[in-house]
Amino acid sequence: MKQLTIPYHPALEMLDTASVIDIIERKTPRHYIDQVNWPSYSYIPVASFNIARSDKHLFIQFFSMANSLRAVYDKDSSPVYQDSCVEFFVKRPTDEHYINFEFNCIGTCDASYRLSRTEKTDLPPEQLATIRRYPSLPRRPFPEKTGFQSWSLLVVIPLYIIGLEKGHMPEKLLGNFYKCGDATLLPHYLSWSPIDTEQPDFHRPEFFGELLL
Repeated sequence: MKQLTIPYHPALEMLDTASVIDIIERKTPRHYIDQVNWPSYSYIPVASFNIARSDKHLFIQFFSMANSLRAVYDKDSSPVYQDSCVEFFVKRPTDEHYINFEFNCIGTCDASYRLSRTEKTDLPPEQLATIRRYPSLPRRPFPEKTGFQSWSLLVVIPLYIIGLEKGHMPEKLLGNFYKCGDATLLPHYLSWSPIDTEQPDFHRPEFFGELLL
């Protein structure tokens, strides 16, 4: 099982966005979303993330470079997986459900509590609004652009959404990180932790890696 440690940086709570990004990029390891699990989708954009936590939030800085870029959706709870998209799925080891956090390159978010791909409860708008997003791109939708493109996205997820609180942290979480773009010119389905299924399917918590706290 793949494994990483989420560094603890309590000072992140008190810093401005630029300083948060600077600390995360300088003081946390970079991890790559580079597993090609389905050979029929062989395109490999560059995709990586850095991750850290404070007492109240999880901070993930995503980065991607690809040969096209798409951001059609600008309303939360839209099918952002069709755009140029990064995703984080996570669960506590004792939970039956997991949570999928999905973000397109301009920061639009779709998130749900799930038992499976088809059994879900969407996060309500007031919870989605507490997930802060800081894209390198303007937060305006656009049709697909071709040619070499790069972008980054900092997301700040309240720990309470995952069921975590200071003083009651488990030893680890289970999760996976993804890069996809279902409706882009070059569809792709990359993961951080490998997935062993016949067809692309990110909703497989049995293949989550360990995220040590």
